[in-house]
Amino acid sequence: MPRSLLVLLLLVAVVAGGWLARSAVSRWRDLRAAQTYELAAEARPVLVRAGAAVLCLMCVSALGVAALLGAGFGRVAVRQAGAVVGAERPVLAAPPEPAAASSAALFSNVSRPAGGELLQGEVPGPDGRPRAVRVWLPAEYRQEPAARFPVIVVHSGTAGRTADEDMPGVFDGVASAVELGRARPFVLVVPEAPSGTGHPCDLVTAAPQAVADDEALRAAVGAVFRTRPAGPDSWAVLGVDDGAPCAAAAGLTRPDLYGAAAAVSGQYDGRALASAAGEAPAGSSSARLLLAAAKRDTDGLESARAVQQALREAGARAEVRISDIVQDFSADRERMRLVRVAVQYLAEQLPKP
Repeated sequence: MPRSLLVLLLLVAVVAGGWLARSAVSRWRDLRAAQTYELAAEARPVLVRAGAAVLCLMCVSALGVAALLGAGFGRVAVRQAGAVVGAERPVLAAPPEPAAASSAALFSNVSRPAGGELLQGEVPGPDGRPRAVRVWLPAEYRQEPAARFPVIVVHSGTAGRTADEDMPGVFDGVASAVELGRARPFVLVVPEAPSGTGHPCDLVTAAPQAVADDEALRAAVGAVFRTRPAGPDSWAVLGVDDGAPCAAAAGLTRPDLYGAAAAVSGQYDGRALASAAGEAPAGSSSARLLLAAAKRDTDGLESARAVQQALREAGARAEVRISDIVQDFSADRERMRLVRVAVQYLAEQLPKP
């Protein structure tokens, strides 16, 4: 019997068995209710339906075994035919599955913040050990199935956590910039910060040249999601609060990887950043960096201006802007507006597709 017919009969048996089983349970409940109130009721319909459901179950088992055996015999026949043909001409091996197909299962849905979709998976870090990576897809990702999107890598300043865990509103800030027409849609890649120190970006501030070329992260994201090719034309970096020094260091030291960087409400070591910027890869373009802080954040603005001055004195190839105009009635509102300003800057700096 053809395998397709076996599968069809199997489906019919499953549906019929499910209906009979539900009917038997319903009749049994009616029988129990009648007995409770001492009413007359007949048990025969329950027994007939239960027996028919058991019979369907036996048919399902038999048809399933037959379908599996038929598939096995088919594979044996194919192998035997291949062996005969192989005596006359070599048999080519089947091509390997694409990397995207094998990696897609690494990411699973977490939630749907800011109208988009948040997924999480594991990707090897620069030290080779697996680490959590979250990817936020904007609403436009599903609305435009043929489009490829630029990427913002968002750094966290808390060991063992991702930036959205420290600041859940980061996705709202990005989505708000798009809704207001100030930026194009971005895919956000949010890697877990390395452990071993309570404030990972403190180490990066002291030695920004330690920023690694995170090749595994870029390859995994490019294989699974519809992002534009990794590089300074389509990838940028962002950091907020304790994650800001990591973003500033990444933007200044790796302009060959990131076309622009934005650091929000951070504290920086200006001399260390200026020294590291001078060691950027030869042949790369000038680094582009935005340092943003709220108008009332005097310490943050003073630190940002110190970075700008240190880069000028060192003669580093870096274009640094400072944003000090954001002001609102609460710190959370200011932070969201600062993220919006940062995303607008990154969109302006990356070339249009």
